[in-house]
Amino acid sequence: AERFLPDPFNGGTMYRSGDLVSWQADGTLRYLGRADQQIKLRGFRIELGEIEARLGECPGVRDAAVIVREDAPGDKRLVAYFTGEIPAIGELHERLQGVLPDYMLPSAYVRLEALPLTANGKLDRRALPQPGSEAVVSRAFEAPQGEVETALAAIWAEVLKVEQVGRHDHFFELGGHSLLAVSLVERMRKAGLAADVRVLFAQPTLAALAAAVGSGREVKVPANRVPHDATRITPEMLSLIDLDQASIDRIVASVPGGAANVQEIYPLAPLQEGILYHHLSAEQGDPYLLQSRLAFDSLERLLNWAAALQQVIDRHDILRTSVVWEGLAEPVQVVWRQADLALSKVTGLGEASVIEQLLARFDARQQRLDLTRAPLLRLVYAEDPRQGEWVALLQFHHLTLDHAAMAVVGEEMQVLLDGRGATLPAAVPYRNYLAQVCLGDDQASHEAFFRAQLGDVEEPTLPFGLADVQGDGGRVEHAALRLPDALAQGLRELARQRGVSVASLVHLAWARVVGVLAGRRDVVFGTVLMGRLQAGEGADRALGMFINTLPLRVDTALPVEQAVRVTHQRLSALLGHEHAPLALAQRCSGVAASAPLFSALLNYRHSAEAARDGEGIWQGVRLLGGEERSNYPLTLSVDDLGEGFSLSVLAAEGLPAAQVGTWMVNTLGQLLQALERAPGQGLDHLPMLDDEALRQVVEGFNATTVNYPQGHTVHALVEAQAPEALAVVQGEVSLSHGELNQRANR
Repeated sequence: AERFLPDPFNGGTMYRSGDLVSWQADGTLRYLGRADQQIKLRGFRIELGEIEARLGECPGVRDAAVIVREDAPGDKRLVAYFTGEIPAIGELHERLQGVLPDYMLPSAYVRLEALPLTANGKLDRRALPQPGSEAVVSRAFEAPQGEVETALAAIWAEVLKVEQVGRHDHFFELGGHSLLAVSLVERMRKAGLAADVRVLFAQPTLAALAAAVGSGREVKVPANRVPHDATRITPEMLSLIDLDQASIDRIVASVPGGAANVQEIYPLAPLQEGILYHHLSAEQGDPYLLQSRLAFDSLERLLNWAAALQQVIDRHDILRTSVVWEGLAEPVQVVWRQADLALSKVTGLGEASVIEQLLARFDARQQRLDLTRAPLLRLVYAEDPRQGEWVALLQFHHLTLDHAAMAVVGEEMQVLLDGRGATLPAAVPYRNYLAQVCLGDDQASHEAFFRAQLGDVEEPTLPFGLADVQGDGGRVEHAALRLPDALAQGLRELARQRGVSVASLVHLAWARVVGVLAGRRDVVFGTVLMGRLQAGEGADRALGMFINTLPLRVDTALPVEQAVRVTHQRLSALLGHEHAPLALAQRCSGVAASAPLFSALLNYRHSAEAARDGEGIWQGVRLLGGEERSNYPLTLSVDDLGEGFSLSVLAAEGLPAAQVGTWMVNTLGQLLQALERAPGQGLDHLPMLDDEALRQVVEGFNATTVNYPQGHTVHALVEAQAPEALAVVQGEVSLSHGELNQRANR
């Protein structure tokens, strides 16, 4: 009712946008500003009045005003003006860091004797002077001040492996990234320094993080009230979920041993709900049943390895967890007190390609695990007499393990196989994370955030026009490649110079590739978040499914310099909502509920520890590889190996997975070059084709058109010659079908 009003001119309804305009004699509208002082800067909607209010609360400030200045086309910045007495602008900036996100912080502060006023006594914003160099916030080295900053500096130095940290030093400029942030938050927690992790990404200086200590959102995790000797589970025993007695009895009946074997019952995490949905909707097989292939030098070695895995299962609640949904209002996960690994010997196989025969017999595209039986792991093995070894297939379900958790499993097994099991720390319960999600989650905040980010997105982003995001993960093309060392080093150095993460640069390049393949400049794709930044105590070493997939929006029409900042800021803001359900985010967009918001995915992973060769991880054991699957038609996984990067592309059958990987590498190179030489260049002008491919599209395809009769369209021509090139032609040349056809026919 407030925004949609009757249209007195044309009938129907009109929308009150908040823009101030004057209607000119020639029928055009002249923009005068905003009625409510709301502006859009670097992709964020900002209320200038909110910044002014926070500035006015600072000691010594009497009057305050904030405006947006555009010193060069596309280069906008916030400038604050104030009256009163303060020691230095650095102090003002520091105080605002504790109460405002980074994108709302002014870059310059100007002190005036009085704010300029119009004839009727209102603020004259046009009369506010240009800020001088002394008004600009700079980051010179300054030693940490006070106990909190000093303690934080020591933690930063240890985590980032640097000798000295100043109070204005920047986390990402010192080489920080999201995985190190998890370690940092955990070490802060152990030192009694709890803070909202969003501050680290939104305002990544030591002083800002120190100022926010004590403002964390972590909830107190209630104790598990199920007694060890329970003969019946009752509603009051469950601290993380409300269930009636009939539902509890139905759940307990699904567990061997009954109530005596039930440790706890609680709901599913957001991404677990999505995984279960895909499991239930798959006609056969399971897109989230993953597997690793291994070879052992003896049967004894294999059995010892399986025994170590059983010890890890005994340690961690999530590995003793099943899922129950039938007859319940919502699915739940049930922690068993005892769950034994399914270990099966397979006989009757031929001597040739034993591991391939195992893969065929236990193909996840055809078979599935029973999710109601814990643990959600299975080890099948057979003798390979030709190789003189035993080969095995370890199948595990994504419901209980993510990429980071698998790395922890491998580390713990190594310790156990070495006979050092007594040195392992106490296992971190998965319930700690569920408590943060169930009790500390703010659905209203999530909804407000995603409505602001996605509310005006009315069309999905669909590379190659593919909209099926509920596939079974089968029938995919896979391609793997590695970034050239020089490009990898260049990206790392550039990220440090710009004060952003390398992940931000990768997301930006992927947005360009996806935008070309989808024919869109306003691009939305899914990004996989670690989910551990706000997962509670011990999240850095906990097992379980923590990751979540959420949409990231990138405007590829922006200049590359600005696009880098905006992408980094949006990724940072997204981290504050890492536990929000994807379904909620999609509902906040303007895309019809029947269509997906996006059909391309990016999974940026820090895999330095997992990058070691299969040889030598465990003595006498070789890793023969694994299998990645995705229900999205186009998925890019980027493994950050500490120095280099590897890329893995999964594409629906018939799509050029290897070509997509090559396009991504080319785009990263073009992005690096543009940021070094032409930062004002538009992102959508970066070619993602290498020189040879560009010549083929521009010269080769054009040369072929002379053999086609008048009237044949370029669309049909390219589709016939190279279907995957069609979207590239449109995106690279930025011409409509009609314009392309006219040129070809000429």
